[in-house]
Amino acid sequence: MTKEATIEQAAIDWLTDLGYTHKLGTGLPQNNTEVVLKEPLLAFIEKQYPNIPQEIQALAVAELTNNVGADLDHRNRDFHLKLTKGKEYAYEDVDGEEKAVHIYPIDFENPKNNAFWAVNQFSITGKNKRRPDIIIYINGLPLVVFELKNWYDDTTNLKEAHNQIGHYIKDIPVLFEYNAITVISDGNEAQHGMYSSGMEWYAAWKSINGVDTVQEDDFQMHTLLFGLFPKDRLLNYIKNFIFHEDHNGTLIKKGAKYHQFFGVAFAVEAAKKSVRPFGDGRIGVIWHTQGSGKSMSMAMYTGILRSLPELKNPTIIVQVDRSDLDIQLYENFVLAKDLVGDVQHAESTDHLRRLLSVGAGGVIFTTIEKFRLKQSTDEKLGELEHPTLSERENIIVMADEAHRTQYGLLDGFASNMRKALPNASFIGFTGTPIDSKDADTVEVFGNLIHVYDIKQAVDDNATVNIFYEPRLAKLHLWNEAIDSDVDEIAESAEDDPSLRWAAIEDAAGSEDRVNKIAADILRHYTTRTDTLEGKAMVVCMSRRNCVKMYNALTALEGCPEVAVIMTGNISKDPLSWNEHIRTKDATEGMKKRFRTPDDPLQIVIVRDMWLTGFDAPCVHTMYVDKIMRGHTLMQAITRTNRVFFDKRNGVIVDYIGIGDNLKTATSKYTQEGRKGKPTIDMEQALELFFNQIEKCKVFIPQDIDYSHWKALRDGDKLLLVKRAINVIIKSDEDSEDFMKAEKSLTSLLSIVKSQPAIQDFAIDVLFMQHVSKAVRNAKSVTSSRNDRKEKVKELISQSIDSEDIVDVFAMAGIERADISILDETFLLGAKQEKDGLALKIELIKNILKDEIKLRLHKNIKKYTSLREELEKVIDRYHSNALDSYATIAELISRAKDLQQEDERKQSLGLTDEELAFYDILAAKKDIIKEEGPIQDIVHGVVKAVKKNLQLDWTKKENAKAAIRLAVKKELRGKISISELNEIMQEIMLQAEGQFGEWSA
Repeated sequence: MTKEATIEQAAIDWLTDLGYTHKLGTGLPQNNTEVVLKEPLLAFIEKQYPNIPQEIQALAVAELTNNVGADLDHRNRDFHLKLTKGKEYAYEDVDGEEKAVHIYPIDFENPKNNAFWAVNQFSITGKNKRRPDIIIYINGLPLVVFELKNWYDDTTNLKEAHNQIGHYIKDIPVLFEYNAITVISDGNEAQHGMYSSGMEWYAAWKSINGVDTVQEDDFQMHTLLFGLFPKDRLLNYIKNFIFHEDHNGTLIKKGAKYHQFFGVAFAVEAAKKSVRPFGDGRIGVIWHTQGSGKSMSMAMYTGILRSLPELKNPTIIVQVDRSDLDIQLYENFVLAKDLVGDVQHAESTDHLRRLLSVGAGGVIFTTIEKFRLKQSTDEKLGELEHPTLSERENIIVMADEAHRTQYGLLDGFASNMRKALPNASFIGFTGTPIDSKDADTVEVFGNLIHVYDIKQAVDDNATVNIFYEPRLAKLHLWNEAIDSDVDEIAESAEDDPSLRWAAIEDAAGSEDRVNKIAADILRHYTTRTDTLEGKAMVVCMSRRNCVKMYNALTALEGCPEVAVIMTGNISKDPLSWNEHIRTKDATEGMKKRFRTPDDPLQIVIVRDMWLTGFDAPCVHTMYVDKIMRGHTLMQAITRTNRVFFDKRNGVIVDYIGIGDNLKTATSKYTQEGRKGKPTIDMEQALELFFNQIEKCKVFIPQDIDYSHWKALRDGDKLLLVKRAINVIIKSDEDSEDFMKAEKSLTSLLSIVKSQPAIQDFAIDVLFMQHVSKAVRNAKSVTSSRNDRKEKVKELISQSIDSEDIVDVFAMAGIERADISILDETFLLGAKQEKDGLALKIELIKNILKDEIKLRLHKNIKKYTSLREELEKVIDRYHSNALDSYATIAELISRAKDLQQEDERKQSLGLTDEELAFYDILAAKKDIIKEEGPIQDIVHGVVKAVKKNLQLDWTKKENAKAAIRLAVKKELRGKISISELNEIMQEIMLQAEGQFGEWSA
């Protein structure tokens, strides 16, 4: 094998193409027990800092290369901080004046000022003598190590290259004190990572420019070198995309994957153009799928923004919508302090205001609700408007999960934040797609900057694949007397017709069904953990069902430790639930236990908590018994997709029938950004909005003055609304027209709410919405018979039995059990939902056509049978649970039938129209007297029928008679007279079915 054919030589050639200088290690004048080339480093410092004394130059070389730390990881961190942040030196100039200089060993701003060498055949002596394949030196510092295996040797692989790095760390640890990036390759695959990382954290670099998501069928080493190793890009990566997390003295070194690097780099450029006063303050949105390192990207982005000179020491506000997400993200930023510096956490509204009222700089964490108005007290009136806290233009708000809390710009927390920080700029980070009817993400934040969807994350091993297993707990209603039983409970409740419908949705919580599912979960979980250690989550429809599932599971022999994680309401919850209600600190303690792989807490049961923003990489299975859709469903199931040691996939076991919803949601999560979308005529929408306000005002008596709405006490607001509805509800027609008018107004608000022109009409909208809700409630029947409802719930639970759990795959005849949610078969037939923009355009059309629909909360007919309704519920449950795979199996079967039909038609020489008539005659072939193929008779029969067709012939007896006569004439002599009438009846039925709607 020639030298030129090796991966090592190819890498050196490509690095040379990128402007690196190739050096043979054997020719370097260096003591092989040292790894730093001090002469090039000193030459760089002398050139960069020519005016400082030589002794300071020499001291800088010594100190920059002498690393402090108790172990290799701490020494590597010490060097990395000096490398990226430099060191300060004081000295006296020739005039005796005190001076200070900040010395960096690399010029990160001007790549051409640095010496980039690709060195091979460089031996290093430590515990053993070793010779890494290639070392990248920048200004004499060994920052990148390549370990390469021969592409043409089928006995080597990537794992061996990684294993060899491990030996180097033991044998020549001094090399890794300076290491920024490690590259391993077996020729076919090439991956980068941190020297201390396990194999699962190494990754391919799949894009050269970040614009094209991946290089298809690329040679990975080529893409890695041309994607990461251009000089300016490599320096950017080393300075801004590597950091060490300190976990109580244990360091974990992390570096960006390619999607994080490009996403953040593009967002930095977007900020330079969009931050005020350079732009309109809308930086954009980054959509990186759940589990792909979004928190890490946010920290890296923050670090870069803080260092940009054009932003003049900006303040970065990290805003989330829930306190548990706030704490988790805050803790991630604290771990990344090497990049972001110190971060502050707003503990209250007053604390947040103090933090924002001081000078520039810093990172502040807050929940959106801390931008609240102060309420009235005995000594002081409350606030009507949020005060302005800072008018600085170098404030940047980073919103986590951008499409959840940022749209109430007319009134509410988001509006308050804009008033508090009128010149701030905004960027959104999200793990879920962003189009829904009310999510004006682009209007609020700007365009999509970068997309990294779930399919790409799985392809890149940034997340693990998720497999889907549908299982069905079939139900039946055994209690035939349930109607009379519920009547006994509801006796003397004639005023409460809604009682018997109080708990139909709890059919899934029937005791027998829960017990059977619990047993199935334990069997499944035990089998799964026999071969793969890990934890599981169970998702139930209600808190009641969570407790039932807990009781059923813990009653089983061999059940591991289980906990219910849910909120509590001590005024309404049964005393028996008390053990499941915890303080905030106790819940955090459970969270830490569940995240710890070897902690005995193995299974948690949840309804909503921990389904978003909660990372526990050791979770590999989720048992779903709750209907979920869209981003709620995807956020839930991605709890199982985190990379963790030898975990190769997450598994979703479905007991309720979420398959079709999962197909639809997954297909949306694999889309490629938005292209060629129509736009909304905003002027038209604003005009409609202003007109709709006037339409609503018509219904409000003129003597009602609500202009000071925000300043009114709550009691006075109630009286004002009551005065308005007293007039409106006198007429059912007025009530309905007003509610329709307000619904149109609120719908239009979702389109125009980011427009400054609507701010003056906030009071009008708020008042109309309050009045409309009051009218709706006045026109709707309500019930508060909670005790009887609970009894009905229990009756339903006891009246529904479950059969054994059915494997839907087996039922559908599908042998392969492991089906990925990204599998093309799984995604077959996924519903294509309209995106947010299409919905809004349709909404405007409906408003223009006055087709807004109004739905009042009305009760089901009072005397309808509960038994009948429950049977319907069970039918719906089954049809939902026999979901995508049963459907797909049926589609495949039908497709095969159609294919066979096509083949039969071709072999018989018949048309579609003729085939059905052929089947009629072929079934009676024993009565056919004529020799020869039946097809010849069929041709004549169909021709006779079609020749005599006329408009509406099925309704005209004379027309039918004409066809009968023509067909009989065609069959006379070919079929016995005695049998002719019988076969004629079938032929005429087929003719009516096939040609009944004939038109000339």
